[in-house]
Amino acid sequence: MADGFGLATYDVIIVGMGPAGATAAAALSRGGLTVLGLDKDAHPRYKVCGGGLSARIDHVLEPGFHSVVEQSVNGVQFVYRGQDPLLIESARPIAYMVMRDRFDHYLVQAAIQAGTHIRTGYGVVELTQDLHGVEVVTAQGRFRAQIVIGADGANSLVARRFFPQRSQYRAPALESEVPIAEGVHGPAATAILVDVGAARQGYGWIFPKKECLSVGVGEFRLKSRSLRATFDRFVTDERGVIGGLVPRPAGHPIPVYEESKAQGQGVDSQFVAGRTMLVGDAAHLVDPLFGEGIYYAIRSGQLAAHAILAHRDEHHVAVSAYEAALEREILPDFRVTARMAQVIYAFPRLAFKLLRRYQDVVQDYFEVLQGRTTAQQFLPNAKKRLKASVNDLLLEALHLR
Repeated sequence: MADGFGLATYDVIIVGMGPAGATAAAALSRGGLTVLGLDKDAHPRYKVCGGGLSARIDHVLEPGFHSVVEQSVNGVQFVYRGQDPLLIESARPIAYMVMRDRFDHYLVQAAIQAGTHIRTGYGVVELTQDLHGVEVVTAQGRFRAQIVIGADGANSLVARRFFPQRSQYRAPALESEVPIAEGVHGPAATAILVDVGAARQGYGWIFPKKECLSVGVGEFRLKSRSLRATFDRFVTDERGVIGGLVPRPAGHPIPVYEESKAQGQGVDSQFVAGRTMLVGDAAHLVDPLFGEGIYYAIRSGQLAAHAILAHRDEHHVAVSAYEAALEREILPDFRVTARMAQVIYAFPRLAFKLLRRYQDVVQDYFEVLQGRTTAQQFLPNAKKRLKASVNDLLLEALHLR
């Protein structure tokens, strides 16, 4: 496959072979398109990540992914600064825990089996697009395609090249993985731990895996100081749960979704530009409430692929169809969870009191994580049930701050 300039050409080039890129690649290849997947790293590769998949993933992935699930989660143990544990459980799984090296490798292998040409160790250094296509330059060679999908993570080169107006906001997080051994306990075999008071405008977490606990803190705010001190305090507060020695944490940015401040002012889209689409972390498609990104990476990759396949000869229609699909399926829930996050992280003690008092509301939110309802549908009913107590508790919280 070469064009008149001697470049290897494809229908679609995907930059980044994480969950978003690999899922899009597999769908496009199954649809009969020629696809090149580029990744600067070799697979399988280790990645710092909590590895939490909400159970709604069952609605969008074939069940084979369960072969790389480390643990099914049926509940959440909430605490406030390490105190007053509150375990709320569901009869059905609400999430699955994965190690990203195994999970991402599983998705990459599915793409290869579908016919995607994968080139690992190919770091992209430049991209250009014109009326006729997109050119992608790597140290190993140049390639051309009709459409490029940017799936290259929170620090996306594709986004920097084609979306200069895009928000650069990325929430800071620190995470370590504690090998499970004598003295390491975890919150429960099938529960995650969430400490709503561990960080300013954020939370601390402990996620159980097969051989380790993922322990971390994240702060969803513009500026964060002394995050390492926050992590150390969280680990100290949860020493009875973690038990063993905690290795030095690694930092990673969480590209949480935020509404474009320039939206409606004649500024181009956050997600599409010319012949380019952004998916997953590169598109900042991460839930503003808990920082969940893997489900939305996979789903946005699928939506991008479906749009291209439905309009394979009209790239301008395909990119518009993808953006419309995001607006229809993902962004409305993000706007709801962003509002929820503003309240919960501004008043964490109030939020914890409400969790304890209204455990049935938490059970209802579990149905969002299971894909049985949406955040849009959840919020109105929750607000009605909470309204009677919020005023009194808010006054108390303001007094205690």
